[in-house]
Amino acid sequence: MTPAALILLIFGALTLWVTFTIRYIRRPTQGPAIAPRPGSALLLVDLQGVFWNDAHYDAQTRARVEAAVLREVALARQKDQPVIVLRHEWSTLSTRLLARLTMNGEAIRGTAGTGLAPPFSEVADQLVIKRVQDGFETGELDVVLRVLRIGTLKIAGLDGEHCVAKTAQAALNRGYDVALIRDGIASIHPDRFAAATEALSGQGARLI
Repeated sequence: MTPAALILLIFGALTLWVTFTIRYIRRPTQGPAIAPRPGSALLLVDLQGVFWNDAHYDAQTRARVEAAVLREVALARQKDQPVIVLRHEWSTLSTRLLARLTMNGEAIRGTAGTGLAPPFSEVADQLVIKRVQDGFETGELDVVLRVLRIGTLKIAGLDGEHCVAKTAQAALNRGYDVALIRDGIASIHPDRFAAATEALSGQGARLI
């Protein structure tokens, strides 16, 4: 094999690996349709220091999201509804490597900043670790919601077009009633989040 052919082979393999890993990260999961359930829960996505302090979110955006999330937490407490927090960690070999190569190593399991940001550090009744954009991917969230008999999810958090939208899509795929809390969601690209919201609304999600 010539050096040029070897380089081409390596490049092709790397391209396939990156493509597969990105698809794995972004693809919402399917799941069995849930039976009717009476309960509602507040689902908070990725409100962690490493994301919360991202320079793309200005102070006004953070203040808006913080106020909305804490308002919804208080409302959930009044109604005796659980607050479920999703915390992101890149934990598989492929995603850790991709995070080191393209994301400055942020949110890798065990690194600084993966804990909840200070405004939200005490809000979780249930904490679920996720490892891709879809919070259902590991199956742990399915179990928590089944045990708590949750059929309706009110969702807030970061980032709107990515983890919030993909988790909402996975919830819809399973038959959950989904409501997106408008003021409690931040997105680096509001136009993309608007497009994602429109697609989710077309499948039954509500924007509240």
